Amino acid sequence: MTLNLLLTQIVNGLGVGMIYFMIAIGLSIIFGIMHFINIAHGAFYLVGAYLCYVLIAATGNFWLALVLAPAIVGVVAWLAEPGVRRLYDLPASFQILATLGLALIIQEVVILIFDPVGKNVAAPALLRGAVMFGDFAYPKYRLFVIAVAAAIAAVLWLLLERTNYGAVLRAGTESMPTVELLGIDISRTFSLTFAIGAALTALAGVLIAPIRGVEPFMGVEALSIAFVVIVIGGIGSFTGALVGGLLIGVVQSVMTVFWAAGASVMIYVAMALVILLRPHGLLGRA
Repeated sequence: MTLNLLLTQIVNGLGVGMIYFMIAIGLSIIFGIMHFINIAHGAFYLVGAYLCYVLIAATGNFWLALVLAPAIVGVVAWLAEPGVRRLYDLPASFQILATLGLALIIQEVVILIFDPVGKNVAAPALLRGAVMFGDFAYPKYRLFVIAVAAAIAAVLWLLLERTNYGAVLRAGTESMPTVELLGIDISRTFSLTFAIGAALTALAGVLIAPIRGVEPFMGVEALSIAFVVIVIGGIGSFTGALVGGLLIGVVQSVMTVFWAAGASVMIYVAMALVILLRPHGLLGRA
């Protein structure tokens, strides 16, 4: 294995890891504060990717799809959250069954509309080709994905750590009744959090579409990866989701060079090791 190949796989892993982070952080926050197990979370990723495909097919404009698809998914999630809220107080088994049913409905609707065959999504003309760094060449679009995901992570960190919304969200994670006693409308925070998580996941679907295309079962894969990331990083932890996403992305990417058939298996091995050594995740708390 050459040094360039190893470097390429590591950078690929960082890009994919940032995508995993965007999928996982919404699920992590929603579960951390609302204690809501949303099995339909992967459907946001699926719908975002297919909205990207539809918008590009209709307009030929990737940049429009990049903005509109997450916005549409976020608004729909914000409007739907008050209806979903009645599930929050139900046992976990009811949450799992209800959201699993919703995820399957969305998946089947996508199959009915687009058929089960995957579709290709072209990268924008501006981001085609590669950038040379001496002897090392790397695709422009993948560099764009890394840059956008890093910018989103920075904005999200500021939102969670430097705003009143973030303070309320963190306080709600610690003690929701105390926040409500202070006169804060926690339901509005729930709606906004649900919408942000959905929009971020849809954005991940848009960004990944030109790399891997779109297909009706991609939401299941995204959900399983998201759970692995938050188990490794720690539920409700921003930094944990980031570290977990990058770790899984790099492990999976590098392992394709050494053992392509077992690359996906290794991420679950990594999760099992973390559970054994640190049951609350690398950066999680009891």
